[in-house]
Amino acid sequence: MTGIEKAMGLSCWVAPHDATPLDGGITNENIRISDQGRDYVVRLGGDIPEHMVMRWNELSVSRAAHAAGIAPGVHHHEAGVLVLDFVEATALSETDLHDEAMLLQTVDLVRRLHGEGPLHLRGPVLTFWVFHILRDYAGTLRSLASDHVPKLDELLDQARDLERAVGPVDLVLGHNDLLPANILRGPDRLWLIDWEYAGFNSPLFDLGGLATNADLGQEAEAAMLTRYFGTRPSAALWHSYSAMKCASLLRETMWSMVSERTSALDFDYADYTAKNLERYARAYAQFKTKERP
Repeated sequence: MTGIEKAMGLSCWVAPHDATPLDGGITNENIRISDQGRDYVVRLGGDIPEHMVMRWNELSVSRAAHAAGIAPGVHHHEAGVLVLDFVEATALSETDLHDEAMLLQTVDLVRRLHGEGPLHLRGPVLTFWVFHILRDYAGTLRSLASDHVPKLDELLDQARDLERAVGPVDLVLGHNDLLPANILRGPDRLWLIDWEYAGFNSPLFDLGGLATNADLGQEAEAAMLTRYFGTRPSAALWHSYSAMKCASLLRETMWSMVSERTSALDFDYADYTAKNLERYARAYAQFKTKERP
């Protein structure tokens, strides 16, 4: 059965029509579909234990984010399926986030998630601690006899260095996958979508991920941190943030290393790994120089 056939056959529909695949997903199949004058997005994808993606967690946080006014509503769910309200909006690009007004608007939305999201949560929710994830990815890569195994000892040594540098953290409800494509711009507002990696985390992980995924310069990073915390970052905050930013890039790199061996989706994970490894190496070298604006 194709994804479109599965989407069309869901029990939530009365007269489904115009099923159209959506581009952009590299862990799910996404399909736009119409029913009774409304449009929806069907997300098809099961649990991905090697990436700690559990769909019950995605459902819980999706509902909480919608209740907080941050994300589209949940229309239906069943095993391996999440149906969301479709919103008229366009995914942001890296270039969009180089505009200071758009960046600060995005930071406001992220801060709203961190503060208001937990108020609407029900039931168990995962914690996303990037350094545990990195260690687990290393174990997975060794068990798969990955070509990247020779790199792991050095990368894990660096991860321990970064974890020490992050220091104590405040826990917030994080999105944990702030790619520009997961931020949608509607006519009069922004939305956050794709909650499969969501969970309690340090706010610095979302901020670091936003910066690396949008390739922000240091002045833009300083503006982002100033907006979020209400004051220009101190040397201590900058050091902790820079460490978490590196960890975010390393996690994206090792996520891709694992996906090279485990994902069946048609995506060039090897190229994605190489690009992210290069970005991580530059960020870690900069972190070690303790540069800041």
